[in-house]
Amino acid sequence: MLQLDKKECFIALGKFLSQFSMDANSKNETVLYNDLFYDDFIDLIHLSQSHNGWFTPEQVYFALNSWAEALTDKNLSLWLSKYSFDCAQDDKKKVKTVGLILAGNIPLVGFHDFLSVLISGHNVLVKTSSNDQHLIKFLAKYLIAVNPEIKNSITFTDGKLENFDAVIATGSNNTARYFEFYFKDKPSIIRKNRNSIAVLDGNETHEDLVNLGEDIFRYFGLGCRNVSKLFVPKDYDFKNFFEAIYKYKDVIFYEKYSNNYDYNKAVFLMSNFKLLDNEFLTLKEDTSYASPISSVFYENYEDLETLKSRLELEKEQIQCIVSNDLIPKSIAFGQTQKPQLWDYADSVDTLEFLKNL
Repeated sequence: MLQLDKKECFIALGKFLSQFSMDANSKNETVLYNDLFYDDFIDLIHLSQSHNGWFTPEQVYFALNSWAEALTDKNLSLWLSKYSFDCAQDDKKKVKTVGLILAGNIPLVGFHDFLSVLISGHNVLVKTSSNDQHLIKFLAKYLIAVNPEIKNSITFTDGKLENFDAVIATGSNNTARYFEFYFKDKPSIIRKNRNSIAVLDGNETHEDLVNLGEDIFRYFGLGCRNVSKLFVPKDYDFKNFFEAIYKYKDVIFYEKYSNNYDYNKAVFLMSNFKLLDNEFLTLKEDTSYASPISSVFYENYEDLETLKSRLELEKEQIQCIVSNDLIPKSIAFGQTQKPQLWDYADSVDTLEFLKNL
């Protein structure tokens, strides 16, 4: 078998991932190395919840499906077409080791950074989150099976990062301050807390609001691309919103979510906050962007132009904005957890950063 280049390896990985679905797994005999990986991966998917209680099979399958859709020849070629990587031309002096400190809030949340480093020709040194250690290591093993030389480009570490040339680190605002000090002498991308919002004007269709529920409840609301705050006109009637999101009512039967709902609702009520509540989600009027799990904050706006100006000033706190084109560069309802390869976290072009090392 001819050895595949790195792009072809990720295409092969995409084909491997495309076999797995919440509805039904479907083995494709043309996929490389299924005999070694297919059954073990199904086992890992269903073990993931024992490693992290939030990683239910439904959420893991959704993440895998998203990556299967992303890792196609068409998408990878379109993504890479605007870059040229000198270090991909076997110039060992230009190959750097890039340390990754990954988050673990949703399945495979750090995989885009992992992909970016390898596809740009650099070596990757990965410190996984304790909440998501197993999925990315399994995918790395698959890539190494497809092209054994990739093994020389991938290192996982449980200790502190050492012997690296640049770093991409994701954490909270508190840990980001530590990262910025610790890595001050290295080229770096440091990611902090961000949240996503939706801007409504009352003209949304029932389907729009159902899709907004996907943006709120996917991954139980744990991702930075999950909508945690709504901006609505003064005197907005939430009746249509609550009717539309009723589709997601079964989320309350998941114990970890239910515990958060009970706890956060109790805290709000003890503080005499006024709440809107449908027995599986609370809405609280609040100027903050970061709402707790099982709650969404909302705020009224007077006019869109003033709101646009405010959101521009506060853009460092915002990951995604969802609306029917009410705000520039909005994402359509239901699409926040389906980013394209070129939809960079915090709008920082990871490949451009890697190209310039």
